[in-house]
Amino acid sequence: MPSPVRRLFPEPDARESGFLRALFERESLGGLIALAAAAVAVVWANLGPASYGAFGALRIGPLDLHHWAADGALAVFFFVAGLELKREFVVGSLQRPADAMVPVSAAVVGVAVPSLIYWAANLDGPAARGWAIPAATDIAFALAVLAVVGSNLPGSLRAFLLTLAVVDDLIVIVIIAIFYTETLHLASLVFAIALFVAYGVAQRLRLRSALIYLPLAVASWWFLYLSGVHATIAGVALGLLTRVLRDPGEDAGPAERLEHRFSPISSFVAVPAFALMSAGVAFAAPGDLVSSPVAIGVFFGLVVGKPVGVMLGAWIAARFTHAELNSDLTWRDVVGVALLAGIGFTVSLLVSDLALSDESQDLAKAAVLLGSVTSAVLGAVVLSHRDRFHVFA
Repeated sequence: MPSPVRRLFPEPDARESGFLRALFERESLGGLIALAAAAVAVVWANLGPASYGAFGALRIGPLDLHHWAADGALAVFFFVAGLELKREFVVGSLQRPADAMVPVSAAVVGVAVPSLIYWAANLDGPAARGWAIPAATDIAFALAVLAVVGSNLPGSLRAFLLTLAVVDDLIVIVIIAIFYTETLHLASLVFAIALFVAYGVAQRLRLRSALIYLPLAVASWWFLYLSGVHATIAGVALGLLTRVLRDPGEDAGPAERLEHRFSPISSFVAVPAFALMSAGVAFAAPGDLVSSPVAIGVFFGLVVGKPVGVMLGAWIAARFTHAELNSDLTWRDVVGVALLAGIGFTVSLLVSDLALSDESQDLAKAAVLLGSVTSAVLGAVVLSHRDRFHVFA
């Protein structure tokens, strides 16, 4: 009896399909709100740069608004990303190594190729430090575009994009922790790690009170911030330490409950707040963007490097596993999704803040916005062909 053919993009089960459907509905609206916040930031920064800068510098407690958005709001975003990644490892598409190979390979190569493009464009300059700017895929925006233009795509390809984006963000978070930590205060880091351990122990003991977890989460975030490691890492760590599987008698595991609770906060508050605080860039003259190695590296890293890397990674995994493309997909569909991976936005703006300063930072952010919009349009054009085919077929 011949062995069954291994599919490149396995079809998710009914539970996973329901999760994806709810996620895409939420992220499509959240992406639109974040896009509106980014548009407000750009207009504000160009019409009233002084007031925009003063607003970001407004101090509330120990931090100003810009740092609350970058270190605080994005910690919520990465907490949700950590929950999604843990879920994918335990019950989703990453639980089977053979199925996980395609999105993981696509994510790894999809990070490497745009980074190399940026590095090649800035090899001899001080801005080479920004090599990770075009490496990340924005989960919310990519899923939002796919929800709008890829309604006829099967769940297998939607699951691929989600898993790709989550693994992609994890890789970039590790890069941030290793390469963009300026100074390290060991005592604060030890305190943060101890609090992470306490959170993990509380999960194993099945403790459920928010009076335990909220102080642990806030304190671990604060000590990680004091350590010099970017505080958003705390969000990922706490997400990965959260239990996924349900115990007997539970309607849902802690990860699922927390994801339902925090996903709307991430999509509708945290990411838009960060977009408002970080996307406000005074656009340079077109000639400056065209001639700037920073802008060139970021733009082509996102628009060319990301889809090429994702396609190359998927092809390598397909060759290694001898998997075949699903019968209900064409390579054009995969190319469309790979183009959407070039939507960098949230994490790319964060890395721009960490890696560069002054004019180079503004040029990088302008290129992130232009590259992300270009990738979204190209992906939409490629995938909308499938919708037209289904409408007129």
